[in-house]
Amino acid sequence: MQNIPSVDLRDFLSGDPERKQKFVNEIGKAYEDIGFVALKGHFLDDTLVDELYTEVRNFFNLPVEVKEKYEIPGIGGQRGYVSFGKEHAKGRKEGDLKEFWHFGQYLPEGSKYAGEYPENVEVKELPKFNKVGEQAYKMLEKTGVYVLRALALYLGLDEFYFDKYVAEGNSILRPIHYPPITQEPDNAVRAAAHGDINLITLLMGAQGKGLQVQNHKGEWIDAIAQPDELVINVGDMLSRHTNNKLKSTIHQVVNPPRELWGTSRYSIPFFMHPISEMKLDCLENCIDDEHPKLYEDITAGEFLYERLVDLGLIKK
Repeated sequence: MQNIPSVDLRDFLSGDPERKQKFVNEIGKAYEDIGFVALKGHFLDDTLVDELYTEVRNFFNLPVEVKEKYEIPGIGGQRGYVSFGKEHAKGRKEGDLKEFWHFGQYLPEGSKYAGEYPENVEVKELPKFNKVGEQAYKMLEKTGVYVLRALALYLGLDEFYFDKYVAEGNSILRPIHYPPITQEPDNAVRAAAHGDINLITLLMGAQGKGLQVQNHKGEWIDAIAQPDELVINVGDMLSRHTNNKLKSTIHQVVNPPRELWGTSRYSIPFFMHPISEMKLDCLENCIDDEHPKLYEDITAGEFLYERLVDLGLIKK
C-alpha cells in the first residue's frame, strides 16, 4: 500500500443500510491494513476551521514570556501550554521540534470526573481563542463517536459499545506549532516516529508533505489529505483492546527540505481518550488459536500514566 484510503462518513450517516455497511467495511479493512484513513463528511465546517487556525496562529505568535504564563506545573502537560522541545518520543531523549497547547474535556456540572481532570486554561490576551477551541473540540469529538460506532460494528460489538467510555472521556485537542528551523537539527525532527496513546486520533492539518506513516513492509508513506479531509488513525489503546486486529501505526513528522526551513507548520490532532476506568483487556472475539492474547489486562488510566512517563511529560 502506497497511500492511505479515503472514506466518507456521510455513507455511515446516510440511513441507507448498504452505504452504512460499505463505510464499516472500508474503515475496518483500512485499520487492519495500515491503521490510517482520510475521512470526508465530518462535522467541522470551513468557517470553524479557518477561525481555529487564526486563533492558533495568534496564540503561538504571542511573546514567549506570555505563552509561558500558561504552562501549568505538575499536570503532565495535560492542559494549557507545553513549550518547545519538552516532549520526546518514547525511547528517545531528543525533544521534538514543536510547541503545543492542550484543550481538555468540557464536563457537565456535577460530573464525577471534575476532580480527576485539570481545568481548561483561559488565554486572557485572546478573547476568541478558548471559545473557538471548545467548538472545534466538540465537533471533532462528535465525529470520533461515529467512527467508533462503525468500528464497533466491524468488530462484531454493539454499535454503541464505545459511547459510554468516550462520553466525558479524557480527550485532548492539541494545536501544534512546528516553528521555522533556524539551525542544523542535532538528530531531532518535528515529531519523531511514534504511536499514539489513545483510542483514535483525528488530525487536522495534513494537507502538505511532512506526516509519514509506516506500512507493514517498513516503508514510509506520505499521508496527505485533501483540504476537506481529516486523517484518522488507530491509537495504542484501541490496538491493545482489539488484540492488534486494528493496528496502531508508527508515524512521524519529518523536517522539511532545507529551502523550506524558514516556514512554520501547524497541525491540530484530537486525541480521543476513554474514561480512565475503561478496561483495555483484549476483546474475547479478537482472540483465537491463530491470534493468541498479546497484552496483559490494564485500564486506560493506568496505560495513560505509563505513557506520559515514557514521553517525559510526567517525572517519576
